[in-house]
Amino acid sequence: MAQLPQPAHSLGRPLPSRAHVSLQPEEPPAPQWRASDIRTFFDVVFSLCGRHSDRPGIIAADGRGGSGKTTFASKLAAAAPGSEVLHIDDLDWNEPLFRWDHLLVAALSELRSSGSLDFTPPAWPRHGREGSIAVAAGAPFVVVEGTGAGMRAVADLIDVSIWIQTDDDAAEERGIRRDTEEGTNGDAEESVRFWHWWMAGERAFFAADRPWERAHLIVSGERLPRLADNEIAWAEGPI
Repeated sequence: MAQLPQPAHSLGRPLPSRAHVSLQPEEPPAPQWRASDIRTFFDVVFSLCGRHSDRPGIIAADGRGGSGKTTFASKLAAAAPGSEVLHIDDLDWNEPLFRWDHLLVAALSELRSSGSLDFTPPAWPRHGREGSIAVAAGAPFVVVEGTGAGMRAVADLIDVSIWIQTDDDAAEERGIRRDTEEGTNGDAEESVRFWHWWMAGERAFFAADRPWERAHLIVSGERLPRLADNEIAWAEGPI
């Protein structure tokens, strides 16, 4: 496993332990959160990943629904100009729940072998969606974000795996509020029903796959006490 460029204690100050965090039984809480300014932390991620002459570095940002993966991935990619974000929501569109690992393997294998990506998931043309998932040649990094981004099936295809740890109740509340506001899964009642269905499948998947056990870094998806506006809370993985 890739090593931090410096000891963790030299990369940020320790934060007090959380009094309580609600996680599914298989997932342990991060033992020691550290606070670093966001730019320093992103530089740690890029250093762990390394730069490759013939392909982008591949970074997975995994976590449960509503954990803050998309926001984190967007900020991380923006910190390295020319980098791209590959959204699992596009890859698994209209696919059976957590039965799309072969698609992620195919997409990342193409990205590693050719340095670019032009991939059309099979469900797209079947359901009238045009276009493809594209990554232009020359991107320094690709951040794969979404639930399952760091799954075991692609452990050998990604350079750095990040697990976004978020309290279950906080993630559920955040996801339901977002979906209700956007109308993604219907009205408030339909959104709650969807999320309960989603979380049941998600819990079963994570109980078996346990991506936190392969994560190089753990990032808090919540704002922890004593964290400044320009800081991020993180821990060394795996847990």
